[in-house]
Amino acid sequence: MTGWRLLLTRPADESAALSSLLAEKGIFSSSLPLLEIEPIAVSDTMREVIQGLDRYCAVIVVSKPAARMGVDLVNQYWPQPPSPRWFSVGASTAQILEDNGLNVSFPDEGDDSEALLELPQLRKAIARLDPRVLIMRGEGGRELLAERLRELGASVEYLELYSRGLPQYPPGALPDRIEAERLNGLVVSSGQGFEHLHQLAGDAWPQLARLPLFVPSPRVAELARAAGAQTVVDCRGASAAALLTALREHPGPVL
Repeated sequence: MTGWRLLLTRPADESAALSSLLAEKGIFSSSLPLLEIEPIAVSDTMREVIQGLDRYCAVIVVSKPAARMGVDLVNQYWPQPPSPRWFSVGASTAQILEDNGLNVSFPDEGDDSEALLELPQLRKAIARLDPRVLIMRGEGGRELLAERLRELGASVEYLELYSRGLPQYPPGALPDRIEAERLNGLVVSSGQGFEHLHQLAGDAWPQLARLPLFVPSPRVAELARAAGAQTVVDCRGASAAALLTALREHPGPVL
């Protein structure tokens, strides 16, 4: 596992935390954030949603930025946490909510929407007359979760709290970093993260596509393979634990 020299592409603060955990395992990593989180200005509609939070039988928070921003809004309007059941896709997002006094359910295995949809607590929460679900997320996220919940009879609304941009880098920054630091593996945490990786690679993509690529889900794996990535490893989650498990199962090159 210590033969890996990985490129991390998460937002800067998340990459720093992941890099520290990898270093404890003897794994070298280099950070080139490909997602820049920009909060969306709070509108009257967003305030109305938060003020009416007790109308929902379930609130689903799909990312750590959504958890942090969502909690900030909730604390502005609710002296006591509201009554809906809270859910998250993964343990790291759940921890942010729990640290703010919210009771959160999340899948023990599988750090993705598919695993959350199978969670008995979520099925129970929406097994009522006219169930309403709120999803806190970034702008323009994945639609699968809402589609499946609607199939189960729930009405679903979004509270979009931030946008994800591609930070500005000089031409050639990505292949230059990989060559200079002799990186032999790439890590992305979302479909948009992969799209930004592909975009930033530019003409160097055919070469970079030969490197092993660690992705968080079958959906992102499919995107990567369709774009020509030759060795795609589905970590079945975006957490550090999921990545470490995948690295153990796919030993890196011997240095």
